[in-house]
Amino acid sequence: MRGIRGAATVDKNSRESILTTTRDLLQEMQSCNAIQSEDLSAVLFTLTDDLDAAFPAEAARQLGWVDVPLMCFQEVRVPGALERVVRVLMLWNRDVAQDSVCHVYRGGARTLRPDVAGRDRSLWT
Repeated sequence: MRGIRGAATVDKNSRESILTTTRDLLQEMQSCNAIQSEDLSAVLFTLTDDLDAAFPAEAARQLGWVDVPLMCFQEVRVPGALERVVRVLMLWNRDVAQDSVCHVYRGGARTLRPDVAGRDRSLWT
């Protein structure tokens, strides 16, 4: 099993903005790693405390991930931390090297993991 991380900043605290950002993030994570939803053990979502207009797990359901266990949590509030962030941790049932996993950081969330966000994604396609 491997963990795949992703994060993205949301433009504003609205249902549409949260769901659109999360769908785009999930689709990029799925495409980048050639993920089939049946290979996912579970997907965990977190939101910063300034986002409360929607559950990001709903975006996964909109993509047809009806049999994947999903759970949403609120991030710990840390002074000075990046705001309006959706984070994802996919638990993926695949036997691949950890350094071959494509983690996805979009928008302002690239600053959370510049070592990963700046990698050449052509390695995974």
